[in-house]
Amino acid sequence: MTDLIKVLCVLACQLICLTTYSQNPTAGTSGLSFTVLKDDGGAAVGATVKLLKRGAPVKAAITDDAGNISFINLHKGQYTCTVSFTGYLPYTGVYNTPSAVNSDTIILQNAKTQLQQVTVTAKTPAIEHAQGKVIINVDASVTNAGTTVLEVLEKSPGVNVDRNGGISLQGKPGVLIMIDGKPTYLSGADLNNLLSSMSSSEVSKIELMPNPSARYDAAGNAGIINIKTKKNKQQGFNGTFTASAGHGVYPKSNNSIILNYRAGKVNSFLNYTMNYGEYLTDLYALRKYYDSDNNLVSMLDQPAYFAGTFFNNAVKTGFDYSITPKTTIGMVLSGTIVPRSGNNRSTATWLSPSGIADSVINTHNINDTYFKNGTINLNGRHAISAQQDIAFDADYLHYTINSEQNFTNNRAAPVGYNEQSRGNIPTTIRIASGKIDYTLRAKKEGSLQLGWKSSFTKTDNLASYQNFAGGTWQEDLRKSNHFLYDENIHALYASAEKKYGKLSAQAGLRYEHTGYRAHQLGNTVQADSAFKRDYGGLFPSGYLSYQADSVNSFTLTVSRRIDRPAFQNLNPFYFIINKYTYQTGNPYILPQYSWTFKLSHQFKELLNTAVSYSRITNYFSQLFLADSEKDVLLYTYGNVGSTYVVGLTESITTIPFKWWNVNATAVYNYKKLSGFNGSSYTTTINQLSINANNQFIIGNYTAELSGFYTTRARNDVAELLYPTGQLSAGVSRQILKKKATLKFTVRDIFYTNAMEGFTTFPNATEYFKMMRDTRVYTIAFTYRFGNAYKTGKRGSGSAADEMGRVGGG
Repeated sequence: MTDLIKVLCVLACQLICLTTYSQNPTAGTSGLSFTVLKDDGGAAVGATVKLLKRGAPVKAAITDDAGNISFINLHKGQYTCTVSFTGYLPYTGVYNTPSAVNSDTIILQNAKTQLQQVTVTAKTPAIEHAQGKVIINVDASVTNAGTTVLEVLEKSPGVNVDRNGGISLQGKPGVLIMIDGKPTYLSGADLNNLLSSMSSSEVSKIELMPNPSARYDAAGNAGIINIKTKKNKQQGFNGTFTASAGHGVYPKSNNSIILNYRAGKVNSFLNYTMNYGEYLTDLYALRKYYDSDNNLVSMLDQPAYFAGTFFNNAVKTGFDYSITPKTTIGMVLSGTIVPRSGNNRSTATWLSPSGIADSVINTHNINDTYFKNGTINLNGRHAISAQQDIAFDADYLHYTINSEQNFTNNRAAPVGYNEQSRGNIPTTIRIASGKIDYTLRAKKEGSLQLGWKSSFTKTDNLASYQNFAGGTWQEDLRKSNHFLYDENIHALYASAEKKYGKLSAQAGLRYEHTGYRAHQLGNTVQADSAFKRDYGGLFPSGYLSYQADSVNSFTLTVSRRIDRPAFQNLNPFYFIINKYTYQTGNPYILPQYSWTFKLSHQFKELLNTAVSYSRITNYFSQLFLADSEKDVLLYTYGNVGSTYVVGLTESITTIPFKWWNVNATAVYNYKKLSGFNGSSYTTTINQLSINANNQFIIGNYTAELSGFYTTRARNDVAELLYPTGQLSAGVSRQILKKKATLKFTVRDIFYTNAMEGFTTFPNATEYFKMMRDTRVYTIAFTYRFGNAYKTGKRGSGSAADEMGRVGGG
C-alpha cells in the first residue's frame, strides 16, 4: 500500500503542475487556411489535415471537394501541420500565428515518385482523445515493449481486468472486444488466454469506444474495445522486425515481423508473430461455511500454484487491388495457433471453527489447451462519385478450442482416498457474416450512412468427463454433455451527421433481430432438452457538440446497447473449476440492456472532463445454487436486477516543458446494484481508477514512468475487489542511423499488481488473493527497413461487430 501511495503522490504533483500551467494560456487568436492539391493539379478530396502544438494534437479535419480546409480561433504560437492522403507521401510543415501570411497551398507528391525523406518533428502521443473514443498508441509508450495485449489493456485509462479475465470499461462490465474490427468470439478465461498470448508489438493502436455510433454492432453493454494490428501501406518494399526478451520469475519472448510491398495497383502485406512465455498464478483462498443461524461451522484453506507455458504463432496476409481509381477490392487471410500447457497444484485443508486441521486434500491438475482459428475476409469499395461510396465485407471464421483436464485428488488422513478424473472439452465455433455500407457526403459538412448486416453462428461444445474406479475409466454421465447452439443476427442502420456553424450533430438508429436455437443432447442419466428464443430491438445513438470558442467545446452523447448471454452461459451442464467449485449455465438468462448519457467538456487539447450516467436492466450477475455433492459451490449467471452508474472522468494531456510529456486520467464511478439474488439486496460502492504516463526527453534518450491505481471495485453482486496498481519505467534510444530502436523496461517495479477480493456465497464466504508474474524486466529491439516506414489502418471485416460474447462471460 505504501508503494501505491507513492503513485498517488506523483499524480498529485502532476495535477498541481498542470493547474498552474493551464492558468496561463497564450493570449491572442488567429487562423490558418490550406488548399491541398495533388501533384497533377487536382484537389486532394478527403485528405486528413492535423495541427499539432508542441507535439500534442490541437485540431484535425478533412479537406472539402476543392481541397480546402480552414482552422479558426487559433492561439498565438507555432503549429506543426501534417497532411496524409492515400497514395501520396505525407506532408509536414511549420506555421506561426498570427502571421502576415495565414494561408498556404500544399502540393502532395505521388508515392511512386522517389523524393527526399521529410523529417517529421511531431511525436505521436501515448493517448489521444477523439470524438467518441480514446486512442491508445501502443508504440508511443516505452513501457509497452515486450508486453502482451492484456497487459496494455490493464494499464489503459478506464479499463479494469478481473481475476476471471472479465474486462470492464469505465466501471461497466460487458465489453465487446474486437481485433481489426472483428470480434474475438471469446470472453472469460478463453479471452484472457488469447490476449495474454498476443504480443503488443503487432498492435498499432487500441480504440476505447464507450458509446459507438449506430454503424457498429449494438452488443457490448460498456461499449467496444477495438485492437488494431499494424499494416504498412508505404510505396515499395518495407518492413519492421521486433524481438524482445523478458524475465520475471520465468522467461518470456515476443517477436514479430511486418512486411509490405506496394507497387502500381497492388498493395500486399504479411504479418507474422511468434511469442513464447512461461506463466504463473499464485492463488490463496480461504472459504468459510456457516449454518442457517450464521454460525461458523468449518473453513477450507486453499493455497494453489498454477504454472505453465504458451507458444503463440499468428500470421496475417492479404492484398488490396485497385481495379480502377474508384474501385478497390481486397482479401485478408489470417490464422492463429496457441498451444497452452498448465501444471497446477493445490492443497485444500479442512479446518474446524477454532482452526484445527481435520483433513488435507492434495490436488494435481494437468490442463492442456489447444487454440486454433482461421479467417477469410473479402472486401471492396467503390466510389460512385466524389460524394458517394459503397463498401462490402464478407467473412468466414472458424475457431477450435480443445481443452483437456486431468485431476488427481489425494486425501492425507487415516481414512484417505485417491481420486482420479479427467475431462475432454472440445469446442468449435463457425461464423459467416456479410455487410454493406453506403455513405453520402453532403457538400456543406454533412454525411449520411446506411447499412445492412447479417451473421450466422454455429457452435458445437462437447464435454466428456470420466472417473477412475475399479481399475478402469468410467464415464461420468452426470457431468458429461453435448451442447449445440445456432444463432443468427440481422441488422439495419442509418446514421446522419451535420455541422451548423458552431454546432455539430450526429444521430443514428440501429435495429437488430436475434434468433437462437439450442439443443442439449441427453444420455442415460440426463434428459435431452432444447430451447429457443427470438427477439428484436431498436438501439438509438448520437451526439450534439457545441464549439463555444477556440478553446472550449461541449458534447452530449446518448446511446442504448445490449449484452446477449454467451452460449456457454446458456449451457445447463457442468464445467469443473476444482474439487469444490463447479460452473453451470442457465438456459433462462435474458439479454441485459443499458442506456448511457454523457456530457463532456474539452478545453484545448489540455483537459477533457466528462460526467456520465448509465442504467442497466436485467443485470448479469453470478447466482449460486445448491448441489447434491456436499461442500461443492455451484455457480451460474442470471438476471438479478438493475445497476446504476454515475461517472466522472478527468483527462489531462500536456507538455509542461519541452522535455516532459504528460498523459493522466482519473475515472470515478458511484455504482448502485439492486435486485434479487436469493434475497432482496442493495449494494453501493465508490470506485476510482487513476492512470498516468510521463515521458521525458533526455538527450538522445526517451524515458518513461507510468502506472495505474484502482481502489475497491465491484463488477458483480457477490464479489468485492480490493485496491491494486503498479508502477513501471522504461528507456529507449534510436540506433543504427535511426533505423532501429532499443528499449529497456521494468514493469510492476514494486510487485503490487495483485488481484485480491472477497466473495459472498449462500452460507459461505471466501477471501482470495492472486499474484501473477507481473514484475518483468524486458529488453526489446526494433529494426525498420525499406522505404520510409509508416503505420496505416487496416480495414474492418463484416464480422467486425459480432461475437465478443460467444465464448462465455
